[in-house]
Amino acid sequence: MAVFAVDPNRFLGAGNERENAEKHRHSVSSQVVSTVRPYQPDNGDFAQNDKRGSFSKGLKHDAKTGLVDPAAFTAFANALSSDRLAVFAAIENISDTHRGCGADTRKWVNPAAGRAFAVVGGDPQQFAMPAAPKFGSDELTFEMAENYWMAALRDVSFNEYTSSPIAQQAALELTQLRNAAVAERVDVTQRPDLTPAQRSEELAPTAAGHITPELLFRGLTPGDRVGPYISQFLIHPVPFGVQGFHQRNKTLRAGQDFMTVWNEWLAVQNGGKRDFVPSHFDDELHYLRNGRDLSQWVHIDVLFQGYFNACLILLASTGAASSVGGGIGSKPSTVSPYAPDGLKQEGFGTLGAPGHIGMMCEVAALALKAVWFQKWFVHLRMRPEVYAGRIDVERRMPGTFNLPASLMNSIAVQGNLLRYGSALLPMAFPEGSPMHPAYGAGHATVAGACVTILKALFDVSGELPNPINITVDKTGRETVTAYAGCSLTIEGELNKLASNIALGRNIAGVHWRSDGTYSLQLGEQVAIELLKAYARSYAELSPGVLAFQFTKFDGSQEQIYS
Repeated sequence: MAVFAVDPNRFLGAGNERENAEKHRHSVSSQVVSTVRPYQPDNGDFAQNDKRGSFSKGLKHDAKTGLVDPAAFTAFANALSSDRLAVFAAIENISDTHRGCGADTRKWVNPAAGRAFAVVGGDPQQFAMPAAPKFGSDELTFEMAENYWMAALRDVSFNEYTSSPIAQQAALELTQLRNAAVAERVDVTQRPDLTPAQRSEELAPTAAGHITPELLFRGLTPGDRVGPYISQFLIHPVPFGVQGFHQRNKTLRAGQDFMTVWNEWLAVQNGGKRDFVPSHFDDELHYLRNGRDLSQWVHIDVLFQGYFNACLILLASTGAASSVGGGIGSKPSTVSPYAPDGLKQEGFGTLGAPGHIGMMCEVAALALKAVWFQKWFVHLRMRPEVYAGRIDVERRMPGTFNLPASLMNSIAVQGNLLRYGSALLPMAFPEGSPMHPAYGAGHATVAGACVTILKALFDVSGELPNPINITVDKTGRETVTAYAGCSLTIEGELNKLASNIALGRNIAGVHWRSDGTYSLQLGEQVAIELLKAYARSYAELSPGVLAFQFTKFDGSQEQIYS
């Protein structure tokens, strides 16, 4: 029988530890309960009689206009308006006569998740997002044009944007449309829902007020502007125990876009099932070279995959026994109790490798619940493919939707007409967007949450060691070389990782710029609430001690105390 210097029964008995644990749980839950539920703004599109700007995929649609069947939408909206514990059954009770393909319609994705509660961190319903740009607005014109240009550049290598005539044309037009959108945002009569801080936020990165080819489709976080478009964490070798792998991916052949014919577009809106066939795929594996590669990466990734890989890279030492190397051996956060050199102990289940990986994965599920509430029960926002359908109807039947001339006459729309004979957005996937609303974005919210956790747990202030560069020749083949450009920081490349994955969904055609921007911020808030809960649970930290600190996506500092 083991003999302990400390009798465990001394602190596991009726006093001390049990009461302390109970006090801790009550303290954390009381903070969540006392948090005021914020006002949830929306853009007013749901109030449109014909629901032209609302999500309706999987319901019946008019063959001529593409608008949703009124009776079908009413049944759908009524089901979503059910009491919390009745939503699941109400969705199941929607008649197949209202569904676009009857019993063979694609399934809606998990509406009830938005009404779930959380057992740690903040409740999904305690977070809020700004209203999305409304139907017909200048801001939506900018976002839609960007989606068209993303599709047009899908097969152009990221490292060729500076020399691509298409990228140069895209940058010029998007600068003009962005300026009109900015003027609309600062007009209180146009966007009464925005705070002064939100009015001053950038829509896209610029240099001296211009979107340049170098800045096309980049994010707004610290680090997004620096170095190659793709984050090192998406191309760096990944150590995975004794295995490890190089980040070369099964991707798609160039020149394959979908849903550019009206009947195909309509079938997809009705919930028709579509999928790739073997001939769509490239015979070789590739690094992320262009928008098509990135689109497919974010099509079938495990939702926290990119950040799990990043965590493995951060954790493994440079001399790790992985089959590919790849570790960079990042140190703990500078405020971690395990940060000082010369300690006799190290973190493990708490504030160490298994704890880090567990928390990073845990926050992904919390982020999904939060954003699913926004998607299904606040915004119900249409996808870009739907707005493109409205544009195509408007060009054939002028006055149907009274869309802005700046959009209808844009090079983005007119170029699409020349290439495809329609204004329908060329989609990277045969099935188009997923069977859930656009705003917020699931990928972007998880990206914001997971990257925030990584920035809080690791010291990310230093330069990222041994960066690599992927160059692509005219045939599409890539070469891996040592990166020799300006310094890349760990923090900057983590932020860029989040933006790459968020904006990769836009490049595929399934999300808007604002979906990504504000969903990163939503995920960040979800992570902060989880970190607050954990900060008070550690035995290593006395009350009131700085537990976590990091730089947020807007460049401000966040500090969390135990």
